[in-house]
Amino acid sequence: MTGRVLILGSSGRFGRNAADAFQAAGWTVRGFDRARDDLSTAARGTDVIVNGWNPPYTEWAREVPELHAQVIGAAQATGATVIVPGNVYVFGADTPGPWAADTPHLATNPLGQIRIRMEEAYRSSGVRTVILRAGDFLDTQASGNWFDQIMIKPLAKGRFVYPGDPDIAHAWAYLPDLARAAVQLAEMRDALPRYCDIPFAGYTLTGRQLAQALSEVTGAPLRLKQMNWWPIVLAQPFWKLAPHLLEMRYLWDTPHRLDGSFFDSLVSDFASTPLHEALKSAVLSVSHDSPRTTDVDRVQGLS
Repeated sequence: MTGRVLILGSSGRFGRNAADAFQAAGWTVRGFDRARDDLSTAARGTDVIVNGWNPPYTEWAREVPELHAQVIGAAQATGATVIVPGNVYVFGADTPGPWAADTPHLATNPLGQIRIRMEEAYRSSGVRTVILRAGDFLDTQASGNWFDQIMIKPLAKGRFVYPGDPDIAHAWAYLPDLARAAVQLAEMRDALPRYCDIPFAGYTLTGRQLAQALSEVTGAPLRLKQMNWWPIVLAQPFWKLAPHLLEMRYLWDTPHRLDGSFFDSLVSDFASTPLHEALKSAVLSVSHDSPRTTDVDRVQGLS
């Protein structure tokens, strides 16, 4: 079952990949320009709204409730299903894993609380909603995530920089896979619960496993180096993003993985991209990056 999909944030990480995946699956895809378009008008006749809007961390408290309220209103008016790329922020540092659809949302930090309230707004609205939850992103373009802006920047020099404890598990998702998962769930939307929280397992890797896989992909040995957080600590008084990066640092020192059994029960034939193929694509993306996008200023958003 295909249809018409409205992609919000179609130039962003998830939105761009979702637009490609829906188009490849035969959907009629429409983008949205926040500076020019009216959401209520754009949503008319739409079967699915993919909400890929993701403001900078520094604007979350002000913009996230407002943006998602607009989407909820548009979906209520049209009957569209909303697909939201969820993250792991809602669980908090002390929630035992693996993190599944029924894992309590116990985060107490500000960004985690914003995400908890945002998801609850969808649940209580009655809008048909799919929260497709994933870990940190591997992208096909350099898009300012931790992987391409920090971790593999010095790859050509034989170094791999890891932001946390390299011996604990961390959840990752390859964005083309996540987008294909969104399409398959959209095509079965009427058979899903009205509010559906679906963790996407992706890859679970320690920093050392990731470094080893990258070494195999590049054909060269890599020296793993732990990231120095002190420049971000010292930058707090004059860099508004710094406190938010430090707030979420715990995810790099908290072992976690996503339980994909619910997704597997819904989409039993989903074929994930092999890890080495995904990493090769992500590494190639950085080789085409602009010299202007080479530092932690670009790191923010879903993880």
